[in-house]
Amino acid sequence: MAKAKTSYFCQNCGAQYAKWQGQCTSCREWNTIVEEVIQKEEKSSWKQGTSGSGQKKTSRPLKIHEITRTEEHRMSSGDHEFNRVLGGGIVPGSVILLGGEPGIGKSTLLLQIALQLPYKTLYVSGEESQSQIKMRAERINPGSEHCYVLTETKTQNIFKQIESTDPDILIIDSIQTLHSDYIESSAGSISQIRECTAELIKFAKETDTPVILIGHITKEGNIAGPKILEHMVDTVLQFEGDRNYVYRILRALKNRFGSTAELGIYEMLGDGLREVTNPSEILISQSKDALSGTAISATLEGIRPLMIEIQALVSTAVYGTPQRSTTGYNVKRLNMLLAVLEKRAGFRLGAKDVFLNVTGGISVDDPAIDLAVVAAVLSSNEDIAIPKDACFAAEIGLAGEIRPIQRVDQRILEAEKLGFSTIYISGQNKVAVKNSNIRIALVSKIEDVISDLFG
Repeated sequence: MAKAKTSYFCQNCGAQYAKWQGQCTSCREWNTIVEEVIQKEEKSSWKQGTSGSGQKKTSRPLKIHEITRTEEHRMSSGDHEFNRVLGGGIVPGSVILLGGEPGIGKSTLLLQIALQLPYKTLYVSGEESQSQIKMRAERINPGSEHCYVLTETKTQNIFKQIESTDPDILIIDSIQTLHSDYIESSAGSISQIRECTAELIKFAKETDTPVILIGHITKEGNIAGPKILEHMVDTVLQFEGDRNYVYRILRALKNRFGSTAELGIYEMLGDGLREVTNPSEILISQSKDALSGTAISATLEGIRPLMIEIQALVSTAVYGTPQRSTTGYNVKRLNMLLAVLEKRAGFRLGAKDVFLNVTGGISVDDPAIDLAVVAAVLSSNEDIAIPKDACFAAEIGLAGEIRPIQRVDQRILEAEKLGFSTIYISGQNKVAVKNSNIRIALVSKIEDVISDLFG
């Protein structure tokens, strides 16, 4: 065996150096560079005893019109929210990386999917024993016949079990616990994560077997390991939520086979995660009393329309300097809207504290909620409740004008479906909805909305 070589890697970004230094010149972090033992040797295919060179086909360049495009077949996961975020299902041969905070429910989500898949699934865990997984599986779906559980961290042993089991889908929990014989550094290091992921990607592409990886995240919220890990995989999913809420949100940060604007919502229960098919039920409070400082907005996440509740509190600044605090909304956007209200509508909010909250624990960056934010702020300032059957969908410009938004028809239909009687939109929007039971209020300036709501 050739003499082992050492190299230096940044544990934050994965940059490689010939010698140690205090600061990483790539990510500018201090004291993140560590020495790792690397070993260069000729590697065989993922399949033991088989040469990878004989299986590869020689590729030749083709003109773009000569390439035949075949319709990709997708495997249904049995979970409608998971399928939606992936773009319609699991693509054979794809590699999916799922990240999220500790205890948020990543393992529960993938175990639940593995137990309900109609395909032979191998669930490999490097963090829990088989008895621990069995206890969790009995709460979720004890009658599954297609799920095999393996507790192993060495990739060579995992591939031996794959040869004997021949699964249709492989799930790894988690990629940071695996280690390969080709690299002598410890599990979880930059070199091991990169090598183990490369072996699994090679296996997925050669056998057309989907591989789903669970990844740990750092304290900054990024997936642990080198940034190249996210470039290597086909899809990067983020599982997020607040521990104070029972709701979890699944987002696609990267997706080579679909849109990254889709959103999946789950509710954490004792027997697993429940798919929330109507997100408005969790984002709008069911209080029967009319409360000031509350407004409903029609927004979009991907192709899914959502009705969300905006809560605002305006009070006199006690300490001299007014506070501007938001939860789930951009505070700079709020400052801009407050400046528009002060300049264009004459409301003196410069000496008042303004607190804003998007209920349900989600974050929204759709500019179409601007009008709802302004309505909630003015409702709290005047202490006059907005009618519970009214909602808003419009962007506000710096001149105080109500600007049009995209796909307004979907928002109107969603508002009508949930029982709203009035929706305020821009007068510049072209509405194609016919014979609607909801009143469409076309407004062009903030003053029009204020006079209609508060007289």
